[in-house]
Amino acid sequence: MNKNVLSLLLGIMGLFILYKIYDLSNQPDFKQEKIKKGDVVVAPVTTKPNDELNRSTSHFIYTKHARCRMDCRHIDESEVKEILREGKINYAKSQYQNTDNPKYAVEGWSHDNQHLRIVFAPAEDAVVVVTCIDLETEFECHCPGDEHKN
Repeated sequence: MNKNVLSLLLGIMGLFILYKIYDLSNQPDFKQEKIKKGDVVVAPVTTKPNDELNRSTSHFIYTKHARCRMDCRHIDESEVKEILREGKINYAKSQYQNTDNPKYAVEGWSHDNQHLRIVFAPAEDAVVVVTCIDLETEFECHCPGDEHKN
């Protein structure tokens, strides 16, 4: 009789574990949507209801690296503000968990029809622009630190 009770308990625990795995896989952090231009899928982007990014800030701090990348890729401040305000966070490209310095990769289309990813870092009463990337066009850049890349 002890073996039957043990088998029943193990079976119930197994079903519970399977249910939890199923439940976790349906959480919002695991769902992905695709951004498309025409028929081309360009990047998986997940949605998350709350983030630490102040999208309504009027104060921006640009790193030297961001300014250099903006110059190389013909991105102006109005496009940076536009992407912050209207873009979607690509959590797969962001560093926001288990860190005191989160960075959010925000993607979208600018009014100049550039498909951009801009990395923002929240700061007190401001947002830091870390870097700017054109997702469709490869530009030649010679920003400080590029010589160390392969």
